[in-house]
Amino acid sequence: MNHQDQLWQSLSERGYQIRVVSAEHVPLLQTEIKKRLQQDEFDREFYKTRLSWFDFQPPKKLQHTRSVIVAALPRPQTQAIFTWNGQRRILSLPPTYTDYDKITQQVSDDISMIVAQLGHKISKTKLPLKLLAARSGLTQYGRNNICYVPKMGSYLQLVAVYSDMPCQEDSWQEPTMMTACKSCELCRKACPTMAIPTDRFLLRAERCIVFHNEKPGNIPFPAWMKTSWHNCVVGCLRCQRVCPLNKEFVRLVGGKEEFSEEETALLLKGISAKKLPTDTLNKLKRLSLDEYYGALHRNLGVFFKKT
Repeated sequence: MNHQDQLWQSLSERGYQIRVVSAEHVPLLQTEIKKRLQQDEFDREFYKTRLSWFDFQPPKKLQHTRSVIVAALPRPQTQAIFTWNGQRRILSLPPTYTDYDKITQQVSDDISMIVAQLGHKISKTKLPLKLLAARSGLTQYGRNNICYVPKMGSYLQLVAVYSDMPCQEDSWQEPTMMTACKSCELCRKACPTMAIPTDRFLLRAERCIVFHNEKPGNIPFPAWMKTSWHNCVVGCLRCQRVCPLNKEFVRLVGGKEEFSEEETALLLKGISAKKLPTDTLNKLKRLSLDEYYGALHRNLGVFFKKT
């Protein structure tokens, strides 16, 4: 059994699915993104805030960068429950919003430990994970441009690392859309902002609710965006909830926190996080909502009729 097979076997026992590709393909990821930008397929604001931070240079930490290991692991949604003026709302956070960095580190550590036993090292990446995963054959795209993995649906997290481990079986390929999507329009019909277009496959990300409710809280939602379209405290799950391939995962909840009427009132006011009661702040931290605290008062405001 070669090193790549040993890595796959060890990680599959932990519930991960992986692929390994040659590091020589990394410049192709950069070329593809630049090409889409030059062809005006990306909204300029979206590109600047979401795609411009990628780094396609080999890591200095590794003397010889030979491969990229990309992994997927199942992640459930989490829930935040708020009550205000007698209204109780159960709001979801999509997979990866809670403990994203913690899980990324956990997976990286697991890979590092196994790779070290094989006599190799790893280094972190700043690569476009969805594109990388699709190119590696680990995932397929849904019509909604979200990545899917068998037995995980789209409720997953992707992690990628560089390694000096040789790529013995390169799985690099053209990205594909799932066969099930070809005759299905459920996600497109469920998207109220028309972010899933009919004239092209690439998502119009500048129209996606996620793009807008992750912005700083001092930026109001667009006038064309209806209050009733919002469904998560941060992010959006409309297209994933209606997907038949997610039917086993949409009801799974990995954790939840409930905020009292008094706590919700403070959050709606948008007071400084430093002034929040310790218990309230800890609840936010357990959901990783402290990372989006600046947007929380605006996002919550759409779910509660203010007086």
